[in-house]
Amino acid sequence: MCIRDRKKITHKLREELKNNLNIHFQIIYKDILDQNEILKLINKVLDLFENKDQGITEPNWSQKDIFLITYGDSIVKTSDNKLKALSKFLNKYCKNHFNNVHILPFFPYSSDDGFSITDYEIVRPDLGNWQDIKLLSKDFRVMSDIVINHASIKSKYFKNFIENKDDTKNFFIKLKNVQEGYESVVRPRSSDLFKEYAINDETFYLWCTFSHDQVDFNFKNPKVLFFFIKLIHLYLKNGIRVFRLDAIAFLWKEYGTNCLNLPQTHEVVKLIRTLLNAYSKNTLLITETNLPNLENLSYFGENDEANAIYNFALPPLLLWTLVMGDSTAIRKWSMSMPPAKDNTSYFNFIASHDGIGLRPTEGILTDKERDTLVDIMTDFGGQTTKRKKVDNTESVYEINISLLDALKGTFFGADHMQLERFICCHSIMLGIEGIPAIYIHSLVGSTNDYKQVEITNNKRSINRRSWNYDVIDKLLIDIDSLNNQIYNELSKLIDIRKNQSAFHPNATQFTFNLGKNFFGFWRQSHDKRQSIFCVSNVTNVFQYLDLSELNLIASNEWWDLISNEIIIDIKSTITLKAYQTMWITNY
Repeated sequence: MCIRDRKKITHKLREELKNNLNIHFQIIYKDILDQNEILKLINKVLDLFENKDQGITEPNWSQKDIFLITYGDSIVKTSDNKLKALSKFLNKYCKNHFNNVHILPFFPYSSDDGFSITDYEIVRPDLGNWQDIKLLSKDFRVMSDIVINHASIKSKYFKNFIENKDDTKNFFIKLKNVQEGYESVVRPRSSDLFKEYAINDETFYLWCTFSHDQVDFNFKNPKVLFFFIKLIHLYLKNGIRVFRLDAIAFLWKEYGTNCLNLPQTHEVVKLIRTLLNAYSKNTLLITETNLPNLENLSYFGENDEANAIYNFALPPLLLWTLVMGDSTAIRKWSMSMPPAKDNTSYFNFIASHDGIGLRPTEGILTDKERDTLVDIMTDFGGQTTKRKKVDNTESVYEINISLLDALKGTFFGADHMQLERFICCHSIMLGIEGIPAIYIHSLVGSTNDYKQVEITNNKRSINRRSWNYDVIDKLLIDIDSLNNQIYNELSKLIDIRKNQSAFHPNATQFTFNLGKNFFGFWRQSHDKRQSIFCVSNVTNVFQYLDLSELNLIASNEWWDLISNEIIIDIKSTITLKAYQTMWITNY
């Protein structure tokens, strides 16, 4: 291509980006900015975001894409900075199985294990620096959080705000009076929404959605949005290609509304998607919205918002299925889920740094069923956090427990089938439509960390252990340890999945009704050459499966990818052991 043609394409792309930005800003700042102000903002953004590598045409994901979720200090080693220790662990135990890694907030912070950020622009010095992130990005596609709703009250941004410095005037939401009009605001916590604060000898009320250490940004100020646009550009320059928008649903506040999922919030997501697409086709945008299912699904937009959304209903429903030995709820939910459109996907997980959220089960599990699940998890050592509802009552928001401990038994109590139940849970997650993500503490078999809860006074710390490298290394190579068994079983399942075209995140899925003892679904590759029938016995006793219910085609040969056993008679009845999963394929 000649220079003149390349310049024409660049100019065309720039004009297209300019027009898209104008549409976004017109919606976000209607009645706030005039057209001249919008044009100034557009030009500032254009100076940052150019079309960097439009030649990249490969799809953003395939069946080979597996995410590992970890903190920068989940693995520590005395002789290395923490990111170097993590990198050493990843290269030894994860590189052959995972190609994406989500490093949870790696910035300086004051509380909430990284989510109350004091400085968005630097890497925590005790972890390392931007060069360490760049080095990791050579071996993995790296995901970073954009903690976009709030910052620490101890941050440099808030300090500048209370000092009324020009760049941070009106950076955060402060109100003089909060007596009326805020009754319908949806809360994920039970703390008071507002915190009194003295600024220049005047008392104001700060908006604090999550805690009184986390004050909410004022996105009605365009300087706030531009601040985050600059941050995204900074992260892109340092090797980040996947972005997780933390708590995005609460972003925009409007007096007299519930301040949740407002149109301006959705438009901000669209804007960020536009910018990432302009920078590189190898980027992904993922929204974190721990909400009832239909609200969560709305963040796909019209294929113009998130590339992927967290599948928040999956963890509590899988947990309920396996401790109750009943697939009814998850089957009905699975049947009702729409297939993700091209260029969008579900982001599937069953454990994370957060607890197991219960709001996504609203309309799926009854109040009594949720209470039962909470009681079982409490018996297994779990704890709970609550939120304050609009009617001022409280309800359990999430269960705080390691996944391994959560699956130590059933409704009837703890038993000897913890490992089988744990692997079954992951085999279902790895098979269903979407991109799978495995938490590092599931991969290495971590249990509840009560000591860390005492240190941080944060119940979520129960599942945020920091392992000494040498200790976990010794456990993972010990063939008699539960940690070793878990790691090897999960690695085996991951490696099988990566080689099956029918496990592409967007491959066809159809859910079967095989009765409450089984959970089963069919996946088919885009070219229709491969089918995989995924069937799991979700009970603690063996079950008989009539293969004729799967409609296996007689002209094909069928075998189980996990056990490698051949299916001799497609009309026979076979036995599945307790918590056994079969991936029956023809290709």
